[in-house]
Amino acid sequence: MTDIKTILICDDDLDILSALKIYLSAEGYRVLKATNGEQALEIIAEEEVHLVILDIMMPVLDGIDTTEKIREKSNIPIILLTAKSEEHDKVLGLNVGADDYIIKPFNPMEVVARVRSHLRRYTSLGGIKQSLSQLASGPLVMDTESREVTVDGKPVALTPIEYNILKLLLEKAGKVFSTTEIYEEVWQSPAYGADGTVAVHIRHLREKIEVDPADPRLITVIWGQGYRLEQLPPI
Repeated sequence: MTDIKTILICDDDLDILSALKIYLSAEGYRVLKATNGEQALEIIAEEEVHLVILDIMMPVLDGIDTTEKIREKSNIPIILLTAKSEEHDKVLGLNVGADDYIIKPFNPMEVVARVRSHLRRYTSLGGIKQSLSQLASGPLVMDTESREVTVDGKPVALTPIEYNILKLLLEKAGKVFSTTEIYEEVWQSPAYGADGTVAVHIRHLREKIEVDPADPRLITVIWGQGYRLEQLPPI
C-alpha cells in the first residue's frame, strides 16, 4: 500500500491551481485539481483523498457548501483559501467543519507547511475512523468517546462540568457563547446567576489547558458578548 498522500485543490483561479500543484508535487504529494465544489465532490467520491484545499468563492458550489457536504461523510482535513474581505465567510467555514484557513495572497510554502501539519495530525489520529470522535484546536485534543483531553499530548484531568463546557466550546470553535447559553447548555437549567458560576469554571479550565492562563489563546473573552474557543491550526 502506498504512503503517498493525495491532495485535492479546488479553485476557479487556474494560476493558483497550477502554482500549488507545482509546490505540492515537489513535496511528493499526488495532486488532483477541481475548479468548483461539484467537481471536488465527484473526485472525493471516486478517489482516496487525504486533504482538501478549497477556495471559498467559486462558481456552481462554493467552498462553504462544499465543506458542509464533505463533512457529511468524511473527516479529512479541509483548508480554506479566503480573501481578506471574506472574514464572515472564513468564520462560517470553520463553523461548518473546515480545519484551517489561509488568506490570499499567500506564500505557497506556507500552504505546504499547513498541509504537512494537518496530514501529520490526521495520520496520528488514525484517519477517518478514529478521528470522527476527535475535537481539536492547536495543542488541545478531546476524544469524545473516551472522554480524554490532552494538551501537547499530555493528559488533562477535568471535572464533568469542565469537560462539558470545553466540549460545547470545541464543537463550535469560533462561535461566541454567552454565559447564559453556556449555563443552560451545560447545567440544563435556567441561567439564574450564571455569570459568576460560568466564570469560575472557565478560569479553572484555563488553568488546566492554557500555556499562560493570564494570557489565554484558546478560550478568549469577547467583551460584552461571552466566551469563544479559538480554532487554532494543529501543532
